[in-house]
Amino acid sequence: MAAFTFPNIDPVAFHLGPLAVRWYGLAYMIAFLAGWWILTRLDERWGLGLGPDGRAATVLAAVIGVILGGRLGYVLFYGAGAYWREPVRIFQLWDGGMSFHGGLVGILLAGVWVSRRYQVPFLRLTDAGAIAAPIGLFLGRVANFINDELWGRVTTVPWGFVFPNGGPLPRHPSQLYEAGLEGLVLFGVMVWLARTDRSPGEITGWLLTLYGVFRIFVEFFREPDIQIGFLAGGITMGQVLTVPVLLAGVWLLWRARRSRRAAVVAPVDGPKA
Repeated sequence: MAAFTFPNIDPVAFHLGPLAVRWYGLAYMIAFLAGWWILTRLDERWGLGLGPDGRAATVLAAVIGVILGGRLGYVLFYGAGAYWREPVRIFQLWDGGMSFHGGLVGILLAGVWVSRRYQVPFLRLTDAGAIAAPIGLFLGRVANFINDELWGRVTTVPWGFVFPNGGPLPRHPSQLYEAGLEGLVLFGVMVWLARTDRSPGEITGWLLTLYGVFRIFVEFFREPDIQIGFLAGGITMGQVLTVPVLLAGVWLLWRARRSRRAAVVAPVDGPKA
């Protein structure tokens, strides 16, 4: 049975003196820097009015929201009580263990703060974040692959990998599936959508909808976390948590479509001279 050999890349990218810089942390750093650059471009193009100080505050709030939300989300949804027995492990971010769904809640709360602080429409702000988000998703999944974690289910496909921590049988490289779909494909769609004027929240709606579809699909190839396993009916925790994300995306798209229709009808139904 043909399979690829896992490349065994060192999880530590490089050292700065006694400090070990890991690929996982590097992925977050590059993603936030890319987000800063995208926000700068969109602030000027969309007239958000954040300015240099507002952009810096937005990125800092996003960092705090993603890290705190992502980590707490993982502890609550996937920890199965282990972190409460050893609370110090909650702070060991270099070992992995971040939840997209928790990070999403965290960054949305950060967006609410920024929106109120700088008087920026919330959905315009989330649209800007939606364009940058796939970069972080892509880099994060590649880091998961390097860390030999979150691998897929046992498979006979010729592109399967034998992961050192996954046993002797080939498995789906589900991290790379997600990097491709939730990262590359989603980023391409977001950039294409941003080329033309969109209703506030429409780009966010497409991000959440497509992410929901891609994540639920890839979960059929991904091994569920060993401490949780499959839930009733053979579904996974990731699929359960993604359903509200998908529904929120569909609602935002419906809202944007209704807004466009109202904008078209309004001049026709309005008062005539």
